[in-house]
Amino acid sequence: MLRYVLNEGDVAAVRFGISPLCELGLSLRAIDDPSRFPLQLPWLRRTEAARADLDTEALRGLIDERLWTPDFLNPRPESPLTKLDDEFEGLLATPADTFIGDLVAVHGHVPAVFEGSPRVAVLRIVRALQELWDVSFAPYWPRMRAVLEADVVHRGRQIAQSGLSTMLNGISSTVDYDGGVVSVRLRDPVDRVQPIDGLGLTLVPTMFTRRGSAPVGDGPPMIMYPARGQGALWENERVANPAAVAAILGETRASLLSALGDPASSTELGVRFGVTPSAVNQHLRALRDAGLLVSTRYGHSVLYLRSELGSALLDARAG
Repeated sequence: MLRYVLNEGDVAAVRFGISPLCELGLSLRAIDDPSRFPLQLPWLRRTEAARADLDTEALRGLIDERLWTPDFLNPRPESPLTKLDDEFEGLLATPADTFIGDLVAVHGHVPAVFEGSPRVAVLRIVRALQELWDVSFAPYWPRMRAVLEADVVHRGRQIAQSGLSTMLNGISSTVDYDGGVVSVRLRDPVDRVQPIDGLGLTLVPTMFTRRGSAPVGDGPPMIMYPARGQGALWENERVANPAAVAAILGETRASLLSALGDPASSTELGVRFGVTPSAVNQHLRALRDAGLLVSTRYGHSVLYLRSELGSALLDARAG
């Protein structure tokens, strides 16, 4: 059990971040044991041939039989806009003692593939991860990032509507918040208590964990949790459309109207329905101009929701 202790100031400093490097490192879990990540099987199948030529020896040295990865692969992102190149620069600057310590914390020793010069080992790791990114992530990152960003929007909306406690207690079945303490049930048998002490708690949605995860060591307070909406990533959503409404609006707009009983951003909807961002925005504007949707801005995103008129249209069809 890991317990993060928050004071009143820390509660206000809970924030979200997205880390491409974290996704790369945690993806090694799915590559190593696909059966534990059924939602990512389509991604694994699509990238299997391309991954055959990677530096698998180095990549396998970054994960153990528990599917743990060293903390230098899980940097705390400073914002939802973190760039992979910046994270690689940070990885290349990892002090030798930190690099060795993080590997020992996971494996109990330095794997043979990384013995010798830490500098040479880090360079090899960055090259291997860059190749993994190029063949397995770059073609799909816009869609993957859209799911992660949509999750952040959803959690932010939860905080605004129901409070921080409701949001934290909903990110994973292994994460609980009560009385200023965030508890993360880990597979690590060691109990740890870590005051936030003004450092801020960062929540990182990811495609490659099934439960709440945290750094192996005593790094900056961070919780990685499963992003919602992953099931819609690789298959386009198909909503059963009322034939009469679809005949009037068209299949895509009828599908959007049916789906917007709950607020969602255009980015999230584009991923769910397999529609390009420009196309989904065009459809949403048309529905809003017709009075069938309402919209509101939340941070950098615009959320759409079916209006009373839109609901009445569907209800009339149903009757």
